[in-house]
Amino acid sequence: MIAYRHILGVLAMAAFLTTGCANPSSNRSDEVSSFDVPPQVIYRIDDHRFITLENYRDCRHGTTYYNDVRQGIRTKLGTDSVENYQGRLINADPTGRNIVIPSSEPPRRSCPDRGCNIAFIYSTDEGRSFRSGDYYIRNTWKPFLDSANYIVAATTDRIYIARKWGSDDYYVVQYPLAPGIDLRPYRHGEPPRPEVKTTVRGETFSASRRPNYLDGLRTPSGQEYVSCDDSIRPANASK
Repeated sequence: MIAYRHILGVLAMAAFLTTGCANPSSNRSDEVSSFDVPPQVIYRIDDHRFITLENYRDCRHGTTYYNDVRQGIRTKLGTDSVENYQGRLINADPTGRNIVIPSSEPPRRSCPDRGCNIAFIYSTDEGRSFRSGDYYIRNTWKPFLDSANYIVAATTDRIYIARKWGSDDYYVVQYPLAPGIDLRPYRHGEPPRPEVKTTVRGETFSASRRPNYLDGLRTPSGQEYVSCDDSIRPANASK
């Protein structure tokens, strides 16, 4: 079992920028479409909340948006990122306030000498805005494949990030969730973030010691994996 405090040494915002995802500044998109493809719903929370992949050349390279058609919310999430997460994803907050969305890298993207850092984003305001959190995997040379070893879940008051550990166990980080909370650890010398009410670190445990931690958690739609129809390709991809 590795010590979690050693893994938290990387600033999650920098990690998330590495994957191409960042906290959106606006719910409006100014992106010009390059590919003649229809949006795909790649992850559905319920009948009115879902993630779309748009302006894509294939299922690993596009732009993702969080959509809530009931409230008129459309938030850009990132490019070449969310659609590449291969693990299990559960959004189980019945209030709709808390949402978590992990990311990864395309399968053949090369990483620098120190490897790639990958992260997640989370919302405590029903998807209107997202913050970066620490995925607690860093310096991997196989982010696309490694992301399959994760379970990410959001509830009414917390996020779970579970990484497969050994053949039959998971190493779990549990974060509390509340409006205004910041899950990014401070780096030494970083200026204070006055807009943030609370900054926390996660608590850790092994799933073998708390085997029921996910009991009762379910995405309302039943979907727990990102899914994309790779047969849909743009006719103008070579232009």
